Amino acid sequence: MLKVVKAGFFTTIQDKGRIGYLNKGVPVSGSMDGNAALVCNQLLENDPNAAVIEITMTGPILEFTIDTYICMGGAEISPILNDTLLENYKVYKVNSGDMLSYGRLKKGFRAYLAIKNGFKSEEVLGSKSFYYPITTEKKIASRANIPYEKCSNFSPKLNALRLQNILDENVILVSRGPEFNLLNDGQLTALFSKEFSIAKENNRMAYQIKENIEGLSYSMLTSATLPGTIQLTPSGKLIILMKDGQTTGGYPRILQLSDEAICILAQKKYGDKVFFKLE
Repeated sequence: MLKVVKAGFFTTIQDKGRIGYLNKGVPVSGSMDGNAALVCNQLLENDPNAAVIEITMTGPILEFTIDTYICMGGAEISPILNDTLLENYKVYKVNSGDMLSYGRLKKGFRAYLAIKNGFKSEEVLGSKSFYYPITTEKKIASRANIPYEKCSNFSPKLNALRLQNILDENVILVSRGPEFNLLNDGQLTALFSKEFSIAKENNRMAYQIKENIEGLSYSMLTSATLPGTIQLTPSGKLIILMKDGQTTGGYPRILQLSDEAICILAQKKYGDKVFFKLE
């Protein structure tokens, strides 16, 4: 078991998500920065869908009760194993009794902890990803115990990777949404020439943009949405749906983020600056 001594700000179990239930109103969920989680699993030679821990802003304090191997990625939150500062995207052996903690958030917003063979938490509708009330828990609580398998002898084919750092990237690639053609020249100019900042209203469900543009009043039926759908409200608010976002919406869907763009945006916090670029 992994003992959660302290849970951190918002710590959850995630995998690649709950696929095939959007028509039932169930969000996809899954790792917000799916690329970071995938690379960690790849270094551990796990199944790509192996469950990881997603850590938001401040990290937990964790105690390992059996031997295993771990890998971390995503945001830089100064992980410390006992007294040793660890690096992202590098495989480490941990022993029974070892303590993992996190220090100051240096860059990014969401970090990932992968473990050899994945965390063995409860699966609901084909996924271990937390999403209340589909799952019983909204986030990992202090004093929780998370099961994992013992592994004492693992020799990774690749021990570490040095990746292109997306944490400094502020260009968000988008494609045209279903209602893109409703935008006028002024709205298009504002969307693709202005710098925008992340509003306080940002979480796994949606990110809002602090600056408004000219609104779009358009009567439409509630229609399907996806992670990465950008809606424009009549008041000019831009709302970007994320992994736990609603599956339908009544605002015009003007743009759609690429998978890579979702990963980039997931590493942004309040006040960070972004630009939209049409693919």
